[in-house]
Amino acid sequence: MKKFEIPSIPPTTNKCIRFPNDMIKNVEKAIEGKNCTFTAFVVEAVKVALDTIATR
Repeated sequence: MKKFEIPSIPPTTNKCIRFPNDMIKNVEKAIEGKNCTFTAFVVEAVKVALDTIATR
């Protein structure tokens, strides 16, 4: 059995960005009822976008 380790949270910086209202509604609808925050969704989306452009 794998030993439990308390996960570490990477250092973060607060950035204030503006989203179109319809995009906010769509993200909130997509994460409704899931164990996901708006921030976590956006961070994952940016990671995927960066990976996509890095492989071009």
